[in-house]
Amino acid sequence: MSRTAEIRLTVDLDRDNVPTAIAWEASEAQSDGPTACQSMMLSLWDAEHRTMAAIDLWAKDTTIDDMNLFFYQSFHQMAETYQRATQNRDLAKLIHEFGERFGGSVGLVSNGAANGRDRKLVDLVAMADQGSNG
Repeated sequence: MSRTAEIRLTVDLDRDNVPTAIAWEASEAQSDGPTACQSMMLSLWDAEHRTMAAIDLWAKDTTIDDMNLFFYQSFHQMAETYQRATQNRDLAKLIHEFGERFGGSVGLVSNGAANGRDRKLVDLVAMADQGSNG
């Protein structure tokens, strides 16, 4: 027996067509009604044409610090998704390592590239090696 689930995105735009608010809701979600977010990346794979379509949006009041954290977490989420989809732990680890280098470069983690900021390093690479879901 099959069923259909729905995901809906709502984007409020200013007169220059710049997003001012973004919200999402899903038929399978635990929450009632739309949930606000500041930024989103939606990637859709077209196997027939072997290409990706992407929708990348962020509200105009999104800070650079928020975008840095969003990308840092996105890299690690991509690594987890890649590992689940391919079972290739070595390449997933490489993606995690890149995420940690990115995090250090923007000052989110202390890994030698953190531009003098002292924040605790979250060892997501080791967590991936241990098969943790963190």
